[in-house]
Amino acid sequence: MPHSGAPLGRVRILLVEDSELDAELLIEQLLEAGLDAEFLRVDGAEDMRAALAGEPFDLVLSDMELPGFSGYQALEILREHDPRLPFVFFSGTIGEEAAVRALQQGASDYVLKHTPARLPSAVARAIREARTEREREHAEKELMRSQRLDCLAMLAAGLSHDLRNILQPLLIVPDLLSTYSDDPKILRLGAVISESGKRGHEMADSMLSFVRGSRKASETISVAALFSAVQLLLQGSLSRQVRLVVEPPPEDLLIEGNYTEFQQCLINLCLNGIQAMAERGGQLTLSAMPTVAADGQEYVVLRVSDEGTGMDEATRGQLFTPFFTTKASGTGLGLMSCKRIVESARGRIEVRSTLGSGTVFELHLPAPAADEWVEAEDAAFLDGGGRRILLVDGDATRLSLLGNALAAQGYDPVMAPDGANALQQIARNGLPALSVIDDDILLLSAADVLAVLKEAGFEGPVVRLREPDRQADGHDCAASVVKPVQVQALFGAIEHALGLRA
Repeated sequence: MPHSGAPLGRVRILLVEDSELDAELLIEQLLEAGLDAEFLRVDGAEDMRAALAGEPFDLVLSDMELPGFSGYQALEILREHDPRLPFVFFSGTIGEEAAVRALQQGASDYVLKHTPARLPSAVARAIREARTEREREHAEKELMRSQRLDCLAMLAAGLSHDLRNILQPLLIVPDLLSTYSDDPKILRLGAVISESGKRGHEMADSMLSFVRGSRKASETISVAALFSAVQLLLQGSLSRQVRLVVEPPPEDLLIEGNYTEFQQCLINLCLNGIQAMAERGGQLTLSAMPTVAADGQEYVVLRVSDEGTGMDEATRGQLFTPFFTTKASGTGLGLMSCKRIVESARGRIEVRSTLGSGTVFELHLPAPAADEWVEAEDAAFLDGGGRRILLVDGDATRLSLLGNALAAQGYDPVMAPDGANALQQIARNGLPALSVIDDDILLLSAADVLAVLKEAGFEGPVVRLREPDRQADGHDCAASVVKPVQVQALFGAIEHALGLRA
């Protein structure tokens, strides 16, 4: 056996040969040449098809003429089954014209029986070339996939900052609405706006995390609260012929994971179900239940079921393949992202679907440890008492909204769009009780502004507005608020910094 290439290892060869004696001689020759192989002999079309339907082969070795069957027919059957599997003729009757025809029809090589010494090297070369071709195709697919993900990463990184700035008002305005009105309809509208803003911002972050392969912090989540948020966000996506039924889960049913990611996952599955029922309508059901696996592990099963068009076996087999989609405008990343979210929480996702009879997605998630868990109460903020707050923020929309929010809470905001203007404001209005400074201001950095403030005698606390992934620069501050800024978080940080809240 030639050793010019990489070792072949154990291989399986299908022999298409009617003579048992010739097959034994051929097998003996290949084994003596050093080939580590397992052989299966067939001598007819049906036997060959049955053999190919079983365990895979590395090569087909065929005689040219068989009673009632031919090597050309064998080659045609193989090409229907697997066009890339190597096929070698080993015959005593093949002529030059027939050999050329065989190669034109897809045979890898041909060897004459009266010159059998070339057979081992021809077999080894055909197997190696087929493997090399498969590896090359796999490498090309992985390269294309990697390039597409890299492009997606660049796109996500470029859009993330701008999208968060655009969505910032959706996080601040609802709190201002609650300050100016007690109308329950307006407050409910504000809740929808706020939840949509959070979801939009966190989905941008989630996409960035997806392409970077990072994970978000885990938390204990109330399934009832999660379902309530999903139901609220789906209201605008339901058509008249689609009914959403949320089966209330037990109040103490909990899961572990990232709240936003699970919210995104359930909404994705629900929207898929809604779209599957777009033409004929039906019921979309969201439910949850605790269960115990055979090994005693406790799980929580979140179930999304629809009465839509369903899926065939081929579609189900590719559901979680990157960029596979059945939608004209789909990205092919939604279900893959759901799978990543579930598996990052040490769970699994299962799908049951029948064409024409609907689909059921089940998320099997390990139940959290039985520790005491208390849902956070809504914050009740104190009156600002006219305390002067220096607010320095380079984003004009956020600066205006936060200034209005601080004023509505009883503070006296002094607003500046950049570091130089902040120092001018201090010179005119005097030192503040507290400073709120964005890390991304222009002209003078936040650190430079703080240094000048201290030289001027400012001794009050500082609250910094930071990007989620940015590290502190070493300057002391009473608190940091992560952007996009939520008014509750900012008010809480200010009150703690001023000692208004214990």
